[in-house]
Amino acid sequence: MKIGELAERTGIAASAIRYYEQAGLMPKAERGSNGYRAYSDTALERINLIQIGQKLGFTLEAIRAVMALEGDALHEGLMKNLDARLQDIEQMMQTLAEQRASLLETKAKVQATWERGECPHSL
Repeated sequence: MKIGELAERTGIAASAIRYYEQAGLMPKAERGSNGYRAYSDTALERINLIQIGQKLGFTLEAIRAVMALEGDALHEGLMKNLDARLQDIEQMMQTLAEQRASLLETKAKVQATWERGECPHSL
């Protein structure tokens, strides 16, 4: 399939597909006698995997590193990256919970200060 069809089927821009090739996320497309890139269904699968990785919050570099692995190393690499991402999210959730608690506390102080007729700048 040509790059336009691949772009349409995956929902990403042709320029992104070319970038993925340049970045080593997918193999270079074969070129037909007309000079146009010709993609196989493997390219479609590869882009779908890239999109899944991005939705899960992985960088393109991390996705490329995992995609370069094979066999047991692929499984181990995937599990390691998934565990690391889960740990990152847990840390973000903890940080957000702390920020939320601080915001609620500050909001209550501002409201109480205002109700006393005082300036909220002097918390």
